[in-house]
Formats: sequence, C-alpha cells, structure tokens
Amino acid sequence: MSGRILPGDIGFFSALARAGSLSAAARELGITTPAVSKHLAQMEARLQVALVNRTTRRMSLTPEGETLLAGARRVLAEIDSLDELLSGTQAQPQGLLRVNATLGFGRSHVAPVISRFVRQYPDVEVQLQLSVNPPPLTDDAYDVCVRFGAPPEARVIARHVAANRRLLCASPAYLARHGPPRNPADLVRHNCIGIRQGEEAYGVWRLASHRTRGKAAESVKIRGNLTTNDGEIAVAWALAGHGILMRAEWDIRRYLDSGRLVQVLPQFDTPDADIYAVYPQRHQHSARVRAFVDSLALQLNGSASA
Repeated sequence: MSGRILPGDIGFFSALARAGSLSAAARELGITTPAVSKHLAQMEARLQVALVNRTTRRMSLTPEGETLLAGARRVLAEIDSLDELLSGTQAQPQGLLRVNATLGFGRSHVAPVISRFVRQYPDVEVQLQLSVNPPPLTDDAYDVCVRFGAPPEARVIARHVAANRRLLCASPAYLARHGPPRNPADLVRHNCIGIRQGEEAYGVWRLASHRTRGKAAESVKIRGNLTTNDGEIAVAWALAGHGILMRAEWDIRRYLDSGRLVQVLPQFDTPDADIYAVYPQRHQHSARVRAFVDSLALQLNGSASA
C-alpha cells in the first residue's frame, strides 16, 4: 500500500467492517451516511487501493481491506490492553465489550446475564452478537465468546463457567408409539431429529455406557426426516412427538422436569458440552472482560442450581 494511514482511520474502518454497511456504520459512529462514504473515499484515495466492494445490497472488503482490518484490530487491541494496564487491574469496568454466543443459548441465558451485568456496571457498553456457529478463534471481532466445550486453541484463555451435558430425549407420545430404545444400536430404527451446528460431525451420535467409562464411545449413524440448524426448533419438534433428540440439558431440563420430554438411554453418556467463556490472552488484564466472565459464571451456576 502507498499513502498514509491516519490514526482516525483505524477505529473508523474497524467500525465500518463490523457494521457491515455504510448506513449501519453511520448509526454506530453517530455521523451521517455521506460522511462515512466521504471518509472511506478519502482513505482509498490516500492509500490508492480499493478497500470495499460496494453493491446496492451489501458491502464486502477487498483483499486489501481485509489486510487493513486485521492490522486495525491488532492496533486497537494493543491500545485497549495498554489502557487497561495503565488504569490498573482493579479499575472500574468500562468501555466496549463485544460478546458472541449461539442463538438459543444466547437468547435464553447470555442475554439475561448481560442485562444484570450492565445494571451493575453502567459504564460498560455491551454488543451481543448471536450466531448459529461460533466464530473462528482467530477472529478479533469479539472480546468474549461463550462456547460449548473447551476449544483446542492454546493461544486463547478458556474459562469453565458452568457444567453441561447432552441428553437423549423424546416425548411420551413418541415413545408410546415406537417404544424406547434399549441400547444405542436401537437408535437406527427410530426417527432421530438432526441438528447441524458447529464443527461436529453431523448425523453421528456417540454414546458410552456408564459401565465402560474410559473406553471408546459407540458411534451411531442416526436417521430421520427432520433436520435443522436451530436448537429451539429441534426441541419443538421433539415436544410435538416427531422423534428422539440429543440436546444440551440447559435447553430441555424444564421439559424433563414437567414430563413433556422423557430421557432416553439414561445409562449411556454422550459427549459433554460444558460452557466456556473464551477470550484472547491479551484480555486477561481487562477489567470489563474479567468482570463479565465472573458474572457469567456466577449467574449460570445460580441458574443451574435453581
């Protein structure tokens, strides 16, 4: 790249990329859309490269724009870390906190945590982004990601905030019609509700008997006529009697307690889905990140024991 990048360009371009459109960036920055367009045009003129591909419906970054964004996020992260260090680790949490969570769990559990968190720390501005699949751990767009299962990435901090397990379940009506499975092999004769989420192998359920703990789990290739990428829809289908579902206990506990769903094959374990707060190592001294993760652990464990 030729030309010069000005200090004001860094935050501006990061906000533009995060917003996804000129008008959304204008709302976030508190300026007009023409002002956003003018700033972008000035940057591109100075650098003599196109940073953004513009169409009538959407905006995307050029390869040069992606390079600039990655560098801008690194600079902003370093500034943020420096500010945290200078202000002291015991500083009152303040500033922007970007949180990512999955759709269903984010709506039902993370959003209420954030509601209470900002009441306690009104100087923190929280942006919650919900997505079907967790973003890559190399994505600097978020400060904290709430994930199921510990990530293998060693360059991030993954704090265990709550226990969770996956359970097999079905409605009493479905089990009355088809009978309960007695072992994992019986599942191939049942209608199983599939969920396409995350990076896990779709359509394969792994179960291990309590009596053979530590041994390899048995893999079962499930079949069924219903599949979705939304956990709430899958639970609704199970409640309606369409088949057997594997779902996190957090999402179905109330239905098990009320009898609307019945646990299937309780003598077998499925892969756990403990809840982790994942954040970059550079945020380990961030007062707002620490305070939020502490609040998340406290409130989720309070919910689990309620």
